Amino acid sequence: MRKLFIFFTFLLYTVTTLTFPPLTTSASTSCRTLCGNIPINYPFGIDVGCGSPQFKAMFNCSTDLYFTTPSGSYKVQSIDYEKNTMVIFDPAMSTCSILQPHHDFKMSDIQNALIRPSYDTVFALLNCSNDSPVHNRYRNLCFNAAGHSCDELYSSCASFRIFNTTTPSGNSTVHTTPYCCFTSYDTVRVMSMNILDCSHYTTAIDNGKMRGVAPLDWSYGIELSYAVPEIGCDRCRKSGGTCGFDAETEIFLCQCPGSNNNPTRECGGGMTNQGGFNSTNINHTILLIMFMYFVYSLL
Repeated sequence: MRKLFIFFTFLLYTVTTLTFPPLTTSASTSCRTLCGNIPINYPFGIDVGCGSPQFKAMFNCSTDLYFTTPSGSYKVQSIDYEKNTMVIFDPAMSTCSILQPHHDFKMSDIQNALIRPSYDTVFALLNCSNDSPVHNRYRNLCFNAAGHSCDELYSSCASFRIFNTTTPSGNSTVHTTPYCCFTSYDTVRVMSMNILDCSHYTTAIDNGKMRGVAPLDWSYGIELSYAVPEIGCDRCRKSGGTCGFDAETEIFLCQCPGSNNNPTRECGGGMTNQGGFNSTNINHTILLIMFMYFVYSLL
């Protein structure tokens, strides 16, 4: 009789533990979800093991969020998680109101594959020489930027008027402006500013509202379009977890509130946000009960 009592006590404990695991929601995970006023959601992360491993070490957070590439750190102005776009600003880039020293914008190979500038981003190459490739052999890389011209850019922007020159012609003077080129990121990706033989560049986002807008009021910045790796993050989020990865193996990890983050794909021992149980846990419980009954029958 004592053996029977011990058996059923242990059986009840096992079923309760495996089928109804405790849910802890009071503690927080180690992944921050905000930097400044920018929300941090999957696939991005600013802490070790957070977000997707493909984007690791691309972001850093001080008082603001910065996106890091081989050419520098760029302040993140906004992230649209529905459209999968992010807008960054280059603090060393020339704009309509300030002229900055010459430099290149570079991205790593993995960044070019995952989070490259969108085709809405217009790169304006300024003060290009007559020998510039985009003024000769590769003129086809330049396009019309919503009806805007180089002359408009040079005359409207105080910082670019320095490129205007005047030459005497008889009893009058002739105003001339150097060549410029509106182009896409692909051009500056394969050719540096030295090869392009242009002294400065600026970028603006043509989101359909650039036409008819003076250069002083353009939306300056670089819009990046990114891809989201599909590794089951929705399942993790619905169970109350935060999508991340193991820092050593880079295997997907659903970080659960109050847990020690053992490898799992969802939180709550298989509980979903609809309150269903994980069928795998239940099957294991049934098999364990059958095995225990078999052992007891041998006693």
